[in-house]
Amino acid sequence: MKILITGSAGFIGFHAAREFLRRGWEVAGVDNFCDYYDVKLKRDRAALLAGTPRYTLREADICDLAAMQAAFAEEKPDAVLNLAAQPGVRYSITNPFAYQKTNVEGFLNILECCRHAPGRPKLVFASSSSVYGGNTKMPFEESDRVDSPVSLYAATKKADELMACTYSHLYGMQTIGLRFFTVYGAWYRPDMALSLFAGAMLDGRPLKVFNNGDMKRDFTYVDDIVDGIVRTVEADGLPAYDIFNIGNHRSERLMDVIEVLASALGVEPKLEMLPMQPGDVPATWASVEKLRRAVGYEPKTSIREGIPVFAKWYREYRGR
Repeated sequence: MKILITGSAGFIGFHAAREFLRRGWEVAGVDNFCDYYDVKLKRDRAALLAGTPRYTLREADICDLAAMQAAFAEEKPDAVLNLAAQPGVRYSITNPFAYQKTNVEGFLNILECCRHAPGRPKLVFASSSSVYGGNTKMPFEESDRVDSPVSLYAATKKADELMACTYSHLYGMQTIGLRFFTVYGAWYRPDMALSLFAGAMLDGRPLKVFNNGDMKRDFTYVDDIVDGIVRTVEADGLPAYDIFNIGNHRSERLMDVIEVLASALGVEPKLEMLPMQPGDVPATWASVEKLRRAVGYEPKTSIREGIPVFAKWYREYRGR
């Protein structure tokens, strides 16, 4: 079996590619190595995959339809995992067209390629907990209304879900969306909270803590996320179209997360309390019961187990 993974040099894509390879799949990676964050980190992830038996990488952008058509024609994947996207809630406020281009137009290219590919490969794609907007009902369930996004990033992810539903209905394609909840771990993105906190702690700078620390997040360790991805890709009997939460089924206080990270790094953090940022939400919490029933998904890693693994990698990778 062969899977085509877009965003294969990204944080989750890298971990997913390694696991599919470990399980005996052929993996065709696609990444455009954009400079939204340090490209060296992406190149270093890609280097760990390079030369691995059954792995190939092509440097291409999902917004380039001709390049994607060539990739599908040459690779002939049995399944597609679309992780390529423009991430970041706050960045979407200042750079909206980057989100329209990659998350909407680029995803439409993937849908079109799957539609016209022989055998119409199963498509599993990344959505986001951001689609729940300002929902105050906890935990978030897939049946909750998600028609009031509070960021353009969230709106584009909801658009992806709607387009996938349409293509599944019109063309008989199988499209499964996974709503990710605050994924972290080794080889983490530098623009995300734990990386920003770790850098500030080790530099002796104050941590920027928004909403005066009154925040809660469903922090999900990357190995648990990848387990859910693999189970979804390999599962038989799923509907032609469906959406699943994929998280840790725990809502952790941000101040507790900071405490665990500081302890793992062996530092005393300085805190700068700030108001809520535009487009942000005070809390997330995933109900994963639907994914558990469908594929047996069971997250196992608490923040007290996962954060020290991230902290160890961060020190080693940054030479700190």
